[in-house]
Amino acid sequence: MILTITYQALTVLKDAVGIAGNIFAFGLFVSPVPTFRRIIRNHSTEEFSGLPYVYALLNCLITMWYGTPLVSADNILVTTVNSIGAAFQLVYIILFITYTEKDKKVRMLGLLLAVIGIFSIIVAVSLQIVNPFSRQMFVGLLSCAALISMFASPLFIINLVIQTKSVEFMPFYLSLSTFLMSTSFLAYGIMNWDPFIYVPNGIGTILGIVQLALYFNYKETSGEESRDPLIVSYA
Repeated sequence: MILTITYQALTVLKDAVGIAGNIFAFGLFVSPVPTFRRIIRNHSTEEFSGLPYVYALLNCLITMWYGTPLVSADNILVTTVNSIGAAFQLVYIILFITYTEKDKKVRMLGLLLAVIGIFSIIVAVSLQIVNPFSRQMFVGLLSCAALISMFASPLFIINLVIQTKSVEFMPFYLSLSTFLMSTSFLAYGIMNWDPFIYVPNGIGTILGIVQLALYFNYKETSGEESRDPLIVSYA
C-alpha cells in the first residue's frame, strides 16, 4: 500500500516537473520574436542566419519522436514540448525564407527539405527495429546527441561574454528559461529513469547556471541589453 502511494506521488511529481518544463520552454520558443519583428519591419534578414532554426527543427523532431510511445515509455511530455518547439521553428524558417535574398531562399528550402528527409529516414529505420529496447537505444542516442550539441551552442555566447565583459548578447530571461527548462527535464528524466533525458538536460542545467553567473557578474559593466540577441539554436 505504501509503495503504491509512493509510486503515485512520484508519478504526479514527475508529471508536474514535466509540465513546468513545457511552460519554461515557451520562453525559449518565443525568444526570437523581437528578431523576426525586426526582419518583418525591415523586409530583410540582414546579417542574421537561418541555420540555427533549421538545426533546431531537426533537434525538436528527433526528440519529439523519441518521446512517443512507439519509441519510449511514459515520455509524452517530451513529445508535447518538442512538437510545440518544432511548430515555432517551422514558422521562423518560413518567415526567414519569405524575407531573405533569392539565393538564400533556395538554400534554406533545400535545408528544410533535407531536415524532413533525414527525419523521415530516422522514423523509417527505427520502425524497422523490432526489439523495443534496441529501437529506444537507436533513437535515444540520436536524441541525446542532438540535445547535447544544442545545449553546447551557448558556449559561443559564453565565450563572447567573457571576452567582451558584456551581457549584451545574452539576455537574462533567455538564460533563465534555459536553466529552468533544463532543470525541470533533468528532474523529469531522473524520475523516469531515462538517461537519454537526464544526461543532456543535466549538461543544460550546468550551462544555464554558468550563463546566469556570468550575467550577474558582468551586468554592471554592460550597456543596455540588446533587443536582438544573437540567434542560437534551442529546443
